[in-house]
Amino acid sequence: MRKTRGAVLLLAGLLLAGFFLVGLAGCGKTVKRVETSDVIDLSGRWNDTDSRLVAEEMVQDALSRPWLEDFRDARGARPVVIVGTVRNRSTEHINTQTFVKDLERSLLNSGRVDFVASRIEREEIREERKDQAVYSSEETAKEHGREIGADFMLQGSINTIEDREGGKMVRFYQVNLELVNLETNRKAWIGEKQIKKFISRSRLGP
Repeated sequence: MRKTRGAVLLLAGLLLAGFFLVGLAGCGKTVKRVETSDVIDLSGRWNDTDSRLVAEEMVQDALSRPWLEDFRDARGARPVVIVGTVRNRSTEHINTQTFVKDLERSLLNSGRVDFVASRIEREEIREERKDQAVYSSEETAKEHGREIGADFMLQGSINTIEDREGGKMVRFYQVNLELVNLETNRKAWIGEKQIKKFISRSRLGP
């Protein structure tokens, strides 16, 4: 009788250990490196591909408009541009800083405009110049008051409209950008880019 009970307990222990190991295996996850250019849509929300493609298309549109040649003809030089604030007015969290960086990269790599550091970046650089004035040699310390002022500021916003029913949703993004002359406040270019996504799944989250 004791032998039978011991065998049952042993079998139960083995089964529990098996279930525990299977559970551990089920909780595991895998991570795979992919190319940053790969298009991967998991939730249907704004992602890195949207940010990059919208920035590239809108910058290309801005640089194809007459304001650029008009400025070069009048001044004989490339315009200096700074990217200001891009506001997130959508219903979801969007890191607009990555979008701003995509805009900066597309503008700078075009070679058709010059670019200056943002307000936050300038503050850090000015602090460095103050430090150099005290601790660096006279030959290498950089002077104050030699910064280049921007001619134009690029500003904008990201907006969304959602329509959902059951397990289906349409998410509409509209990105608006404006290029403003910093001397006259005249708007030199207004651009708009729209993205529409249809999302279908068994259960939609918030």
